[in-house]
Amino acid sequence: MSLLERQPRGVVPTTAGRILCDAAADGIAGLDGALRRLGDLANGEGGSVRITTGGTTVRHFMAEAIVSFRRRYPKVSLEFQTETSSRGCFDALLAGNLDLAWITVSGPVRGIEQRPVAELPWVLAMRSDDPLAARARIDAPDLTGIRLIRLPPNSTSGAHLDTAFAELGIRTGSDTSVADWDTALLLAELGLGHAVVPALPALPPPGDGSLRLIPIPALPPLSVGWAVRRWDALSPLARSFADAVAASCTKTRTTA
Repeated sequence: MSLLERQPRGVVPTTAGRILCDAAADGIAGLDGALRRLGDLANGEGGSVRITTGGTTVRHFMAEAIVSFRRRYPKVSLEFQTETSSRGCFDALLAGNLDLAWITVSGPVRGIEQRPVAELPWVLAMRSDDPLAARARIDAPDLTGIRLIRLPPNSTSGAHLDTAFAELGIRTGSDTSVADWDTALLLAELGLGHAVVPALPALPPPGDGSLRLIPIPALPPLSVGWAVRRWDALSPLARSFADAVAASCTKTRTTA
């Protein structure tokens, strides 16, 4: 594989040469990704896309995109590495063997570029026989004194929620903690308490089953999206998958 080519005005890098040149600025981590991209170039439509994310993200955000991507690129493998927090996703991404991370968008992270994809409003989850289940909306004072099923405070989304509560003067209690939103929803449906969760794609429609989800318009939405080391160094396959997920999320919000 040639790295340079001669043109009338001199020698310039080929596509492969530009990949290696860009990666050199990122050190060993960048070179690792560059070698995989060179392999993709050599293999034509083959190759792989490596993603790190939380345990419930594939179900809620990526299912449709995965199907469409595999139809378009049947020889490309999708490899998922599960982490328990956005911080864990950032660390895995910086380790150099991954292309993309799906994260809760927060403040700047050194060596990482973040791109929001969706803004998720918050809802209060409860059983259908709960006294609040008939409400059309939940206002900030309604949350005071409620015993919540909570995400860990060291999680990005948990910290986002704690900050919003503090700014609105909301004081709640909690005797149940979970590691992910799906578990919080399940426990709320079982009657173990209330859960403030983002309005995730693929959640049951209002009025369906024993779970109720009531909007909380006073809380600022939660931003989720992609993180990469450098967008301009992302492989075409990884970019295609990232775009497919973003398009799927946009379609879901439009039809919801």
